[in-house]
Amino acid sequence: MTTSDVTRGEHVPRRAVAGYAAGSVGTGGFSTLPGLVLAYYLTDTLAVPALLASVVVIVPKVWDVLIDPAVGALSDREARTRQTRTRLMALGALTLPIGFIATFAAPAALSPGAAAIWVVVAFLLATTSFSLFQVPYIALPADLTNGYHERTRLLSWRIATLALTILLIGAGGPALRDLAGGGHVGYLLMGVVVAAVLLAGMMACVSGVRGRRPQPTSSQPAMSGYREGLRTLREHATYRILLGVFILQAVATGVMLAAAQYVATYTLGSQAALTFLFVALVGPALVVMPLWTRYAARFGKARGLTAATVLFVVATLSLIALPVAPSWWVYGAVAVAGVAYAGMQLFPLAMLPDVISTAGRERGGAMSGLWTAGETAGFACGPVLVLLMLAAGGFVSSGPGEAASQPAAAHLGIVLAFSAVPAFLALASLLLLRRYDEPEAASKQIGAPQR
Repeated sequence: MTTSDVTRGEHVPRRAVAGYAAGSVGTGGFSTLPGLVLAYYLTDTLAVPALLASVVVIVPKVWDVLIDPAVGALSDREARTRQTRTRLMALGALTLPIGFIATFAAPAALSPGAAAIWVVVAFLLATTSFSLFQVPYIALPADLTNGYHERTRLLSWRIATLALTILLIGAGGPALRDLAGGGHVGYLLMGVVVAAVLLAGMMACVSGVRGRRPQPTSSQPAMSGYREGLRTLREHATYRILLGVFILQAVATGVMLAAAQYVATYTLGSQAALTFLFVALVGPALVVMPLWTRYAARFGKARGLTAATVLFVVATLSLIALPVAPSWWVYGAVAVAGVAYAGMQLFPLAMLPDVISTAGRERGGAMSGLWTAGETAGFACGPVLVLLMLAAGGFVSSGPGEAASQPAAAHLGIVLAFSAVPAFLALASLLLLRRYDEPEAASKQIGAPQR
């Protein structure tokens, strides 16, 4: 195969590109909304104490981490025997709305302890369904094309859709909740509407990529999901480093998202300020995503990720000044972090297919399963860290419509979770990223013209 062939790869038809992008409606919406409001829903509507709420958030995610590599193995088997990954994706898409709606449908009559059990069971069901869709979905780019720039094209449309979805669901979900008066009714309405949107996006993806056969791979027999994923992690330093960077950055953004509702309510003094914070964080991605794509084509994806991460560190560190002057400037600083966030979303996902192709596409499902497990663990750690910081600061949980007075230590914990903690985690990912080497086939294409 010539260098030009590797650069271009098989051209992915528009229908498949659009279908793959539509899948981000499901993945982005499910990853964002619970991370944004679930902790707050538990502490400020169901009156679940912060420490117990942290357990509720983490248990389904631990389960997700455990099953993702197994789902990856099933996905590889399906791709090998049926030349498709869409059956598992369809099963996950069709069952996810049930658990998602139930998560935000805890009856008002339940005690805080009983409500915690309700939510943990419902969210466990939802995360299981999500894994069935997400794991094979992550493996698709390496199946659809072997071209370096073609994968960037495929992923750029996905990330643009992801950014729009995060913006609409992340801002619209809480706004819909507030429009319905908040409390149990508001969260239930939000859950039903968002679940319908997630279902539509995921099924559009299944329809769009159905019939696209995976690129040819070797006939190496599949191993169990964990064994093959861990073997790849051990043998391929590039994959190991990229996964580590991605997890650290997932924790950083997860902490910031989970803290945003508390910043809006207790630092800026308005629950509705969450919508503006979220628009400031995610909105820039719709504008700058093409710029990040061009940057990667000229300088490489790893260098692009480095630039985005440095910008994120600078922007989040500036937010430490929030208690001193909680005013309009905060939205500007968050918007700068949003420019960086766009690159931090795009580049790791665009780099993963390059690494999968180097390690062997027959391992794609196993590697994607471990990747998704890491992502799940990272995003789960975000709300848990925030809740633990709140518990350490003496945060007072409350029912709907109540505005409990918080101690100074809790206010400080909220601000640090929104600023210093994400900055520290992103800085740690930068130190690890310095050891990343572009796969040889990919590095030859940096600066090559795109088709």
